[in-house]
Amino acid sequence: MSTNRLRSTILSLALVISATALADETPEERMARRLPQPVKVGDLIGLPVYDSNQLTLGHVLEVVRTPAGKIQLVVAYSPWFGWWGRPVAVPIEAVGIFGRQIAALDMSRQDFAEAPTWFGGEAKPIAAGETIRIGLTRH
Repeated sequence: MSTNRLRSTILSLALVISATALADETPEERMARRLPQPVKVGDLIGLPVYDSNQLTLGHVLEVVRTPAGKIQLVVAYSPWFGWWGRPVAVPIEAVGIFGRQIAALDMSRQDFAEAPTWFGGEAKPIAAGETIRIGLTRH
């Protein structure tokens, strides 16, 4: 076996092992790898949420805490460039922030389309002045 082919095989194997390890991570573990930073809830309201192709999925309407203590962004999701959307709850672990934009990292456009419409239920809005943590990303 040639050296280049051996390197290629080793690299392929390493990528498969790496992908398998990442697939076994919990959403919280993935968020921790994104170096969560403090941000005021009020600074998130109105920010656009983008998919992996930098297309707008919607805008953040509010930030809520579930009875289980999980933080969710309520996003006005729309397949039409993020306008006239229906509210969808997005776990804070599934997104990352870069500048004044939010990226849907662990939620695809299809996941948004299939997500149930958010009606609030027992989730409580988080005050605009409160600080939460959100993972960092880059595009």
